[in-house]
Amino acid sequence: MQNKNDQAEELLRIVDNRKLTFVDPKEIIELAQIKPGEKVADFGCGPGYFSLPAAEAVGEAGTVYAFDVLPSALEAIESHIKIKNVDNVVIKRVNLEKLNGTGLENDSMDWVIIKDVLFQNKNKNVILQEAKRILKSGGSVLLMEWNENVFIGPNKESRISQNELAEIVFNEGFVFKKQANAGDYHYIIIASKM
Repeated sequence: MQNKNDQAEELLRIVDNRKLTFVDPKEIIELAQIKPGEKVADFGCGPGYFSLPAAEAVGEAGTVYAFDVLPSALEAIESHIKIKNVDNVVIKRVNLEKLNGTGLENDSMDWVIIKDVLFQNKNKNVILQEAKRILKSGGSVLLMEWNENVFIGPNKESRISQNELAEIVFNEGFVFKKQANAGDYHYIIIASKM
C-alpha cells in the first residue's frame, strides 16, 4: 500500500503527463495576463495544475490561494510546492458552494481561477458569487470548462456549454472580456468585476 506522499507524487506525475496533451497552464496564465504582485485565488486547485504556474507569474510580491475540498488534492499540491520550493502559495480546504466559503476578505483578489469546477457542482451561482465577492473592482475570473463535444472528460449531460456559461457569468454581473479554446478539450471565458 502506498503512503500519502507516494500517492501525492503519483498524482503529480499523472497531472504533469496530462498537461502535455490537454492544455499548458502557463499559456493560459500568459493569455490572461496575470502579473507580478497580483493576488490569485484558485478554486478547486487540485494538485496545483494552475496554482503553481500562477505562483510563478505573480512572483515573490504576489500570492496564490489554493482552495479545494479534497484533502488528497491539498496533500498533492503541498508536496509539489515543497519539491519546487514555492513559498507564495497558501493552501486551504474549503467548501466553495457556500458564500464566504474561502474566508478571504471582500475585494481582495486580482484574479480567481475556476478550472473544471462548475460542471461538477449544483451551486454554480454561489461559486461565482464567492468569486465576485473576493475580487477587487476590475479584477477578473478565468473559467475553464470541458468542451461539449469531445470524447473524453465528464459525461456530456454534466458539461456546461460556452453559451450557457457566458449567460451564467453575465447574470452574476460580470463583464465579458475574452473567450477562447484551451487546447483540444476545454474552453476558457475571462470576465471582470466592475
